[in-house]
Amino acid sequence: MVFANAGSLGAVPGRRDELVAHLTRRSDVLRDLGCRLYEVGVNDDEPDTVFVVELWDSAAAHRGSLQHPDVQAAIAQARPLLSGQFGGFRFDVVGSPLRD
Repeated sequence: MVFANAGSLGAVPGRRDELVAHLTRRSDVLRDLGCRLYEVGVNDDEPDTVFVVELWDSAAAHRGSLQHPDVQAAIAQARPLLSGQFGGFRFDVVGSPLRD
């Protein structure tokens, strides 16, 4: 079953674009770990927030990815750009009107 993770990441004031650049760097590792979609976005009404939507093969694939050395290194590199404000939700996808 496909697993969805949608969240918001608070950026240190004035560093949102750096965080976006970091999060959008190409990573074939994520695909190899079971990530089907990883989209990063912004909303100018919230200038210190970055939004991320992820689709994974499963919740287990998502959890497992967090143990991969490349993913851990990327998280460590992003940490100075984060304010500590996080939000979001997770769910198992049960269907879509866009596919059978």
